Amino acid sequence: MGFAILIIVLCLLQGGKSEGASGAITGGGFNVFVKTKERGAEKVVSILTLIAAVIFFVVAIIIECVGAKNASAATDAAIALL
Repeated sequence: MGFAILIIVLCLLQGGKSEGASGAITGGGFNVFVKTKERGAEKVVSILTLIAAVIFFVVAIIIECVGAKNASAATDAAIALL
């Protein structure tokens, strides 16, 4: 739960990478192939978001694997009781 909230906060802290819908509609300065470099705090927030997302993904997989083992053990115990 904590990582999910952290990811949401970090995503909200990130700045927009393009002009948005208004720039796409008017065509003003909209260039898909321009590469903009993140610098300073923007880069730190971007890296922290990536790290938090990877940790969240790994923890979710671990919880799913442990939960599956516990579910199969509980099913085996229930069958043994019958």
